[in-house]
Parts: sequence; structure tokens; C-alpha cells
Amino acid sequence: MKLATFNINGIKARIEALPRWLKEAGPDVVCLQEIKSVDAAFPREIFEDLGYHVETHGQKSFNGVAILSRLPLEDVTRGLPGENPDGSPDEQARWIEATVIGTRPVRVCGLYLPNGNPAPGPKYDYKLAWMARMEARVRALLALEEPVVFLGDYNVIPQAEDAARPEAWIGDALFLPESRAAFRRMLNLGLTEAIRIRDSRPGLYTFWDYQANSWERGNGIRIDHLLMSPQAADLIQETGIDKEVRAGDKPSDHVPVWVDLAA
Repeated sequence: MKLATFNINGIKARIEALPRWLKEAGPDVVCLQEIKSVDAAFPREIFEDLGYHVETHGQKSFNGVAILSRLPLEDVTRGLPGENPDGSPDEQARWIEATVIGTRPVRVCGLYLPNGNPAPGPKYDYKLAWMARMEARVRALLALEEPVVFLGDYNVIPQAEDAARPEAWIGDALFLPESRAAFRRMLNLGLTEAIRIRDSRPGLYTFWDYQANSWERGNGIRIDHLLMSPQAADLIQETGIDKEVRAGDKPSDHVPVWVDLAA
């Protein structure tokens, strides 16, 4: 079972690039972020024609997540449990879950973690509160002792080697100590980071800004991650980052990250 995460930065903008990658890479399941579309407007027929089941959790113009799966999906839920710091309901579309029915069931949680800038400020408070809510959900799912994968755009640079120019990110919400500590707390619950368990080298990036020729200069960062429960980590066969997608026609500023499981 090949699982992938891909922040597409707008389904309309990637209406040709995304199907092209799907045909080339052949993932079984893809968690998308920033679809920037309400559910009714998502072009599901394009992906259904390619053999994918489509589940979306959309929002007009911003955010939005989706799951595309060649395998049956069960128990689809939308929204991360919990409330905003002020106690109000969280209306941002950033979380979707489903159980993928393969050789053995795998729970997938597709997420688009808040950016948090400018920091400090309300947006950063929301980011840290959202990460605390995610930690609670991770704890609950780990208690089931089943294969679970948390995959998506985390908007967190875990370590200095995950940025070509780490000094440029000092003071940014993606690299602040509190963000990185919240990410580590989730790892310390027993999660395995799929990419790093197989490749510890620096220079592995998943995002290159459109500005300042970041792609051409190799000025990337690694913020798209796949975190695995122990039961899912035991199934890892191969991992990868499809870096070449960034050089394609009308690319997203992110690239796909994937893991192949014996499931």
C-alpha cells in the first residue's frame, strides 16, 4: 500500500499537474492539503475516472483537505476534535480521517497544520493549541494499537538540517522552539517519522517558496511529514520524496512525500 501526502496549493491550479503525477507515481492513497475548494466544487470525477474514491473536507478559498484512495475507505471523519483557544468551534478544514481497507486495515489521518505566522500572536496561539489537540488525538489512536499514519503538511521544520538556510527561519513560526517541541512531543509518544527512519542526510526538502528563485537556488525546507504508529512503522518497505515534481509545469510549492507499506 503506497501512501502519499501532497499539499497541492489549490485544486484548480493543479488540475493538470495532480492527475499527471497520479498516473506516473501510482499511489494507492493520497492525502491532499490546501485544496482551496468547497466539497461540492471539488472536481471528483477526474479522480474517480482514474480509479480513486474521493473524500473531501473543504472550505471556500482557504485550507481544505482530501483523501483519494484506490482502496475502499471506511469510517470517514472530518475535523480535529477539540475547540479553539477561546472555546469557540474550530471551523477551519484541516483534518480528515479514514480507514483504508487493504490486506490489513490502516487508519490514515490527513492534516494541514496551521502556519502560525506572525508569531507571537493569535495565529501562533492557534497553531500551538491545534498541535495540543492533535497530540490528544494521536494518544487516542495509539491506544488502539493498530496501524495509523498521520500524514500531511505540518508547517514545522523539525531540525536545522531540514532547511537549506536555517538561519533565515529564526523567529518564524515553522521553526520556533515551541513548534519544534510540540512536534517532538508527538514523536516521543512512540511515532516514527517515515522519511528520517530511512534517510538521515541533510538536504531533503519538500517545499520551495515561489519567491526569490528558491527552487533554482535549492533553498528548500522539509515540512511535509509522515508519522507512523509502531504497528504501521513495522510495515514500512520504502519511502521517498518526489522532488522532480517541483520542476514540472505549473507546480505546487510542495512536492509529494510517500511511504510504501506491506499492507
